Amino acid sequence: MTLTVPCLFGLESLVADEMRRLQLQNVRAENGRVHCEGSMADIARLNINLRCGARVLMELGSFPAKDFEALFQGVLALPWEDFIPRDGEFPVKGYSLNSTLHSVPACQAIVKKASAKRLGNAYGCETLPETGSRYQIQFAIIKDQATLYLDTSGEGLYKRGYRARNMGAPLRETLAAALVTLSRYRGKDPFCDPFCGSGTIPIEAALIARNKAPGMYRRFSAEAFSWMDPAVWGEVREEAKDKEFHGKYQILGSDNDPKCVSLSIANARKAGVADCICFKDGDATKMDLPAQNGVLICNPPYGQRMLEQQSAQRLYAALGRHLRYADGWKKYIITSEPEFEHYFGRRADKKRKLYNGMIKCDYYMYLGKR
Repeated sequence: MTLTVPCLFGLESLVADEMRRLQLQNVRAENGRVHCEGSMADIARLNINLRCGARVLMELGSFPAKDFEALFQGVLALPWEDFIPRDGEFPVKGYSLNSTLHSVPACQAIVKKASAKRLGNAYGCETLPETGSRYQIQFAIIKDQATLYLDTSGEGLYKRGYRARNMGAPLRETLAAALVTLSRYRGKDPFCDPFCGSGTIPIEAALIARNKAPGMYRRFSAEAFSWMDPAVWGEVREEAKDKEFHGKYQILGSDNDPKCVSLSIANARKAGVADCICFKDGDATKMDLPAQNGVLICNPPYGQRMLEQQSAQRLYAALGRHLRYADGWKKYIITSEPEFEHYFGRRADKKRKLYNGMIKCDYYMYLGKR
């Protein structure tokens, strides 16, 4: 079957690399999503192991849909009864881009009507109870081509289960994992996040250092699918557990708000990595780095989110002065401030465009001594 993993723009290559490392076949990336061929076991493998993907969708069919009749007939032709049982709940959501059928609510209604008719005919009933497990239908209509999916994840993959609440402006776990992955941190060097907030970046760094599957302790929609073998999920979790590392790591997270530090400690415990992260309170523009060399990744406040822009700019300048001589450290900073390099006092060695939610950002990479 074809499996599709949506992701934030800019992360496609990272997700594709993850899928290849999981030995998925025919991996191919396009804007905002990555496709591959896989089995039922691969549905579990992707959901449990992916760090940067948003969710795992199973493709059911694709067809031209320039009008509502074509959309209705295309959906009606799909074998919904092979995947959704008589009592299954099947809500519909989706999107349309550059297509004649631009009204998403209208398209949702058509997809729901057509799939309900097919299921009603298959099960011999006019009204379906929808009292059982959820089988979320998703559609994407792009340039008049409709593709229908079943969502196997349920809640987005960024919901690892360790962050009950956040402080201020949170960074999604999938983006935090991407920031760490782009730094090539693997646990050998000291690691520091001086704006740790609820601890997301240090926790994702610890998960990567220990090769711990991010979806190990949460549940997914497909675990309740009637046609999925429950034993597969246990086998994949055991497979992931066998690949974990158990070394010693020097990972530091700090914040000038003691409440953030307390929350970070609690979140690290829930993630199972509290033993390899040290959290403490401190001012990022004054505190000493824990070693001569290492990797620093941070998501400082943006002017448009938590601080006024001028305050954020002063913060970037103070941070730049503080880190000016820390040449042994590779520094990675994500922000939406277009003049960040000016205030930080140094041009980045590399820069990558990313999105933090709907906010367009740049990821500034300072690679230390040349």
